[in-house]
Amino acid sequence: MKRLAAGLLIALALAALAGEFLLPARYDQQFREETDALPGAKHPLGTDELGRDRAARLLAGARVSLLLAPAASVLAIALGATLGLTAGWFGGWWDRAVSTVIDLMISVPIFLVLITVRAVLPLNVSPVSSVMITFLLLGLLGWAGSARVIRGACQTQLNSDYVLRALAAGCSRTRVLLVHLLPNLWPVLRTQFIVAVPGFILDEANLSLLGLGVAEPLPSLGSLLKELTNLPTSPNWLGLAAPAVLLATAVGACEFLLPPKEGAS
Repeated sequence: MKRLAAGLLIALALAALAGEFLLPARYDQQFREETDALPGAKHPLGTDELGRDRAARLLAGARVSLLLAPAASVLAIALGATLGLTAGWFGGWWDRAVSTVIDLMISVPIFLVLITVRAVLPLNVSPVSSVMITFLLLGLLGWAGSARVIRGACQTQLNSDYVLRALAAGCSRTRVLLVHLLPNLWPVLRTQFIVAVPGFILDEANLSLLGLGVAEPLPSLGSLLKELTNLPTSPNWLGLAAPAVLLATAVGACEFLLPPKEGAS
């Protein structure tokens, strides 16, 4: 099942990256004589109210969301690993300070913080700037959960034989941390990355759904979901529902990549 999920995600990513080559229209190209067109040979998912090809916009939106979320996850895991590792390894006042900040960040719902911070920042920005702002917000505000897990894993390894032997052999604490401990924590880092990606995909979708994420005319899965409000009255149910189906598929595939919980049969 994991291979199937991984293959599905890779196929989605490749289709999103190759979208402009697979389809004859760009995501922002308007066919003014074909507004609100139903799916057909020229437009597989039809067109929107501005005459833009829905299939092209879906692949462009998937490209933004499916690349932005992993990039934000890398930033968040890097911050979480740096703080969690140093807090768990060096302990003392640094551990207490980092633990306090982690508890404070976790106690506040991240999405509320995202909405508040994004609403304070300028909204009238270019699409590229909006992507960068969303990426930085997700990464800079989403590190606390991974930092707590990595800190705990680091503390668990402190009394391991390989750590004690390395210290007894005269290795510096910094060398032990970077050369010996960090590689053994790689499975934890990988798992935290996989956990973070679907969460960031949904956070970005919610921000864009509220008009606080990726700016038009650049689409994202969140901004495309706004059109679901027209589903009951629109004959083009396929074009309107496609972003929701793709979003659910991507998030579900990420969940299948997670390692099984201990004790699960």
